[in-house]
Amino acid sequence: MQTSKPAEGGRLRREMSYIDLSFAGLGAIIGSGWLFGVLYAANYAGPAAILAWIIAAVIVIFIALVYAELSGMLPEAGGITRFPHFTHGSLVGFIMSWGAFLGYAAVPAIEAEAVVQYAQHYITSFQNNSTLDFIVEAIILLIFYAINVYGVKVFAKINSVVTFLKFITPTLTIIVILFVAKHWGNYTATTTHGFMPYGTAGIFIAVSSGGIIFSLLGFRQAVDLAGEAKNPQRDVPRAILTAILLGALVYTLVQVVFIAALPPNAIAKGWASLAYTSPFAQVATIIGLGWLASILYADAVLSPSGTGLVYLSSGGRVVLGSARNNYLGNKFRGISERFGVPIWAMSITVLFAIVFLLPFPSWQSLVGVISSATAFTYVMGPVSLAVFRKYHNDKYRPFRLGGAKVFGVLAFIGGTLIIYWSGWAVDWKLVVGILGGTVVYLIASALGAPVEKITRQDWQSGIWLPVYLLAMMAIAYFGAARFGAPFNNHKGLIHYPFDLIVDVVVALVFYAWAVASGRNSDDTEQAFVRASTLRRGIQEGEGEASLAD
Repeated sequence: MQTSKPAEGGRLRREMSYIDLSFAGLGAIIGSGWLFGVLYAANYAGPAAILAWIIAAVIVIFIALVYAELSGMLPEAGGITRFPHFTHGSLVGFIMSWGAFLGYAAVPAIEAEAVVQYAQHYITSFQNNSTLDFIVEAIILLIFYAINVYGVKVFAKINSVVTFLKFITPTLTIIVILFVAKHWGNYTATTTHGFMPYGTAGIFIAVSSGGIIFSLLGFRQAVDLAGEAKNPQRDVPRAILTAILLGALVYTLVQVVFIAALPPNAIAKGWASLAYTSPFAQVATIIGLGWLASILYADAVLSPSGTGLVYLSSGGRVVLGSARNNYLGNKFRGISERFGVPIWAMSITVLFAIVFLLPFPSWQSLVGVISSATAFTYVMGPVSLAVFRKYHNDKYRPFRLGGAKVFGVLAFIGGTLIIYWSGWAVDWKLVVGILGGTVVYLIASALGAPVEKITRQDWQSGIWLPVYLLAMMAIAYFGAARFGAPFNNHKGLIHYPFDLIVDVVVALVFYAWAVASGRNSDDTEQAFVRASTLRRGIQEGEGEASLAD
C-alpha cells in the first residue's frame, strides 16, 4: 500500500458534509449502549435509570457546547489532542493525548464484543468459547480498519447509511413497545422498593458504570474529523449539537419503555438481579413481539459495528494529532497519498483495540474504564476554552458560547464527578495507566527519542494535571463505600453525600489552577493562521482547502 512521506506526502481530504459529521457523531452514540446500557442502568438505579440518562445528557451537553466553540474556532484533526497542547504545552498535551487514545482505542473492542455477544443467539459455538470469540472479534476490528483505510469518502457513505438504519431501529422499538408495554407499575412497585430503590447514589453509579456516559460519548466525533470537513467552522459545531440532542432523546425513551416492558417476575428479586444476555431482544420475545426481536438481533450486529467503525476512525485522528504535536515519530504523521487517511495512525489504533480484547472479555468490564478515561479528557475542554478566551477573545468563532464561564465550570465539575462515580476499582487503573504512560514518554524523551521535549515552562503550565489525577485517586480511595472505596474495610472515610461536596470543591480548585496555568504560544498563533487561511479558501470556493500540518 502506498503511503506518504513521514511528514508531508498526502493530505486529509475535506469531503465530509454537515450530514456526514452529524451521522458520525450519532453513529458513535447509537451503538451497543442502547442494547446493553438500559439493562445495566436498571441494575444500578432501578426505574430511576431514566434520571441517570437525563443527568448524563445535561453534563454531556455542557461539555458539547464547549467543544462546539473550540472546534469551530480551530478545526484541527484530532482536536482533543491539539487544544491542550496549544493552551498548556507538551506535558498536559501528552497526558491528554494518551488518555484520549486509551479511551478511543477501547471502544472498537467493546463494540466487537457486543456483536459477538448478541450473535450467540444464532451461533451457539460462541458461547463459553473465549478463544473463538477473540478471533472473531479481532477479525471484526480488521474489517473496521479496512473500511477506514479506503478513505473518508467511503467511510462517510457507509457510515451515513448504517447510522440511518441504526436510528430507525431504536425509534421503531420505542414506538412499538410504547403501545404494547403493560407493566407501567414497575416504576412504583413496592415489592422492588419503588422508583428509586438504590437511592441517589445508585443513579450516579449508573451514569458512570451502567454504560450511560459511555453511550453518549460519541458527540465528539465531529471534533476529531474536523480536518476532513468541507466547511468545518460552520458544520462541526452544528453536528456536535445535533448528535448529542438526538442521541440523548433516543436513549432516554428506550429506557422508559424498557422498564415498562419487563414482566414483574423478572424483577421479583430486585433490580440488581435482573439478568439478560440480549436485553431488548429477549424482552421483545417475552411480550410476544417475535418479529421485533428478529430485527433487534440483526441490529445488534449493525449498531455496534457502526460505532466501532466510527471510533476506529476517530482514534486514528487522535494518534495523528498526537504526532503533529511531536509526541510520536514522524511516521505517524503520514497520510496515505492514495486514500488520504493517516494509515500508520490507523494501524496502531487497531492494534491497541485488539490488545484491549484480552484483559476485558466482556462488555460491562470495559464500560467503566472507557467512561472514566473519556471523562478525564472532557475536563480539558473547558480549561482550554477559558485560556483561549483569555488570550484570543477577538478571534473568529462561528459559534460563540454564551455564559462560557458558567458552562465551563459546570462541564469541569461534571467530568470530575463522572471520574469519581466510576469508583476506586476503575480510577486507580486509569491513573496508573495514564501516569505510567507519561513516565515512559519522559524516559524516552530523556534518552533522546525524536519526540517533543518537556520543558520547564511545560512543567509550570502542566504540573496541575498530574496532581489532579492523584487527587482524583485519593478521593476515590477515601470516598464513600457506595463507589467502591477500599478504605477501612470498604466503609469509606468521606461518607455520602459529603464526598460529592468534596469532589465539587476539589474540582473548583483545580479548574482555577488549570486556567491560571494556561499560556499563549507560537503553536497557537500558527493554528489561528491555518484556521483563517482555511476560512478564506472556503469563502473563495476552494472546497479542497486544507489545514496543513
